[in-house]
Amino acid sequence: MTIKERYSAILGHFRQLMPNPDTELHYANPFQLLVAVMLSAQCTDKRVNMVTPALFAAYPTPQSMAAAPVDGLLSLMGSVSYPNSKARHLLGMAQMLCSDFGGQVPDTMERLTSLPGVGRKTANVVLGAVFGKATIAVDTHVFRVANRTGLALGKTPLEVEQKLTRHIPAADRYHAHHWLLLHGRYVCKAQKPDCLNCTIKQWCRSYGKV
Repeated sequence: MTIKERYSAILGHFRQLMPNPDTELHYANPFQLLVAVMLSAQCTDKRVNMVTPALFAAYPTPQSMAAAPVDGLLSLMGSVSYPNSKARHLLGMAQMLCSDFGGQVPDTMERLTSLPGVGRKTANVVLGAVFGKATIAVDTHVFRVANRTGLALGKTPLEVEQKLTRHIPAADRYHAHHWLLLHGRYVCKAQKPDCLNCTIKQWCRSYGKV
């Protein structure tokens, strides 16, 4: 199977299976999405969604979060992974949004990644979901599925992102991020991939080997 055939088959299947996938994080505006994605690093979306209602109620805007005491943030997000560093990053991010960007979430990779605690993956999620940019965010699920299936073999998230971007049409990139993420979260799991019930196994480079 050629790489072109693999992409065509897998993307075509997901287009039919999940025509309009979206993030499982709950948010109401760009600022809330940015906060939620920052909290989701090495943490489940389910856990983040349990934390953010109270957090957003207490600090609904960049301005209110920028003025928050670190302990106040911590008291509302202690159950997420790495709460201390994430609380500091949220505070720094909110303060920089207010001081450098007029309280608005910026719309470029360079500006987003200048914010404390915002890496390339987080920036790509925001750029795709909020601003409609043709981005592919590579988290651990996307990285794993891309490598296992043979869609994009790479040793780093950036290498995988570049290969996926090269082969996936711009119109599909935002959806492709969610297709691969959700497949990795619920089917192609890290420890026990459910190959028996995998709907793309016939095109998977690793089927029978994982």
